[in-house]
Amino acid sequence: MTAFDVIAAVLILGGSALALTAAIGVVRFPDTLSRMHAATKPQVLGLLLVLLGAALRLRGHVDVGMLILTGLFTVITAPVIANRVGQLAYREQNIRDDLMTTDEMHGLADDRESGDHDSPRR
Repeated sequence: MTAFDVIAAVLILGGSALALTAAIGVVRFPDTLSRMHAATKPQVLGLLLVLLGAALRLRGHVDVGMLILTGLFTVITAPVIANRVGQLAYREQNIRDDLMTTDEMHGLADDRESGDHDSPRR
């Protein structure tokens, strides 16, 4: 067992632990916005750590390129999905107002519904 194998094992175990905490957060957090946070931030970092550990273990193999593409696709799509889920939760009023400290989207949804597209965005 080489040093690369030990580092790969640590990365894979650390990434798996982060993915586990993300899954627990999705189940236990009280509202959609908190769950969305748990589903994106630690989950993406956990996946990237697992992919990095697998790439170290497979160094020099053809599949390393596919692992890199998988990581890039996740980093590109996760913020977009989180943004869309957050907007939908806000629009459907599926949020807890008592947990919010600042409501930066207040008034934006009203402007869109009234058809006033010329109003300045805040």
